[in-house]
Amino acid sequence: MAHHSAPRGVGPRGSPRRPDLDEMSPVDLIVCGSVAVNLEGVRIGKGAGYSDIEVALLQESGLIGPDTIIATTVHPLQVLDEILPEADHDFRVDLIITSDETIECPSRPRQHSIIWKHLTPDAVAAIPALATRKRTSGQ
Repeated sequence: MAHHSAPRGVGPRGSPRRPDLDEMSPVDLIVCGSVAVNLEGVRIGKGAGYSDIEVALLQESGLIGPDTIIATTVHPLQVLDEILPEADHDFRVDLIITSDETIECPSRPRQHSIIWKHLTPDAVAAIPALATRKRTSGQ
């Protein structure tokens, strides 16, 4: 049987392949979805916490750092001038981009590691890279 090459993100027969964290390059920019965001960069997502988990996983793996920009694109009506709820594991955005303007948010140190006690077994199981990280870190 002849062997042929395939794009890095493609597995056998064209199926998507999830790269391991150690195969990834550092990330310069993250664009995340938000239901609402305030001028401090506090965001509300859809409520499952997957974006927060993924950002924490990238942070703990050294793939994002303090110079990585986290941005969200929203409609101007989604930018709120009020306090929004925020947990220890939530990340903030650095930039809010609307059709009318780009808003720079105040900087704040990011969480450096995953807060394992905040994660349910179902949340860990839903993200293969997170399950692997938990297994290899002895958590």
